[in-house]
Amino acid sequence: MEVVGLLCLAAAVLAWGFLWVWDSSERMKSQEQAGLLGGGSRSLLVIAHPDDEAMFFAPTVLGLARLRHRVSLLCFSAGNYYNQGEIRKKELLQSCDVLGIPPSSVRIIDNRDFPDDPGVQWDTQRVASVLLWHIEENGINLVVTFDAVGVSGHSNHVAVYAAVRTLHSEGRLPKGCSVLTLQSVNVLRKYISLLDLPFSLLRTRDVLFVLTSKEVAQAKRAMSCHRSQLLWFRRLYVLFSRYMRINSLQFL
Repeated sequence: MEVVGLLCLAAAVLAWGFLWVWDSSERMKSQEQAGLLGGGSRSLLVIAHPDDEAMFFAPTVLGLARLRHRVSLLCFSAGNYYNQGEIRKKELLQSCDVLGIPPSSVRIIDNRDFPDDPGVQWDTQRVASVLLWHIEENGINLVVTFDAVGVSGHSNHVAVYAAVRTLHSEGRLPKGCSVLTLQSVNVLRKYISLLDLPFSLLRTRDVLFVLTSKEVAQAKRAMSCHRSQLLWFRRLYVLFSRYMRINSLQFL
């Protein structure tokens, strides 16, 4: 009888899981399209360092590709903290190519005003000025970047958000240009990979992107392009971080 009971319980759990996944897929479909323009829209991913695009934003880049957005990327530093700037530029271009962003759509701002250094506070107005020029020059409809926490708390991530926030709050963005910010989560949620999906479904306010198994492999290939950065703890990050599979985003 105990065996029968366990089998019944297992069947019930499997049935519930099937219904949950089916319902979740419907919610994800509607959420990832909520408030986003259709095919042909020009989206700009704004990051601080090479590897941010793969470590944090791969689900968004691939999700926007599903919606037929034309995605370009603006990176504010060459990642030269350990004097590897030239190597990291090449790695960024390779990673973007894996994610479907051609080299012609990638701009790296290698400027001493924006050093890769958590101890240096970037000037918000300088970042905003460079960003606004890029938005206007390329007819951008959607800007995607970090939120106020910057996922990891890195000051350069936060500086990029502050500049975007300034442009938005001062009404300086072109008409019709929206801003999506990547939601930071606590450490526990950050490192439970796909197990975070139920929390993301319940807590995402605007847009949710979740990768398929094939897309996860693509995101990992993109991250593997950053060979200079693949220390042991980043390899663990690739295995366990939700950001390699799930992105929850919120409109400003």
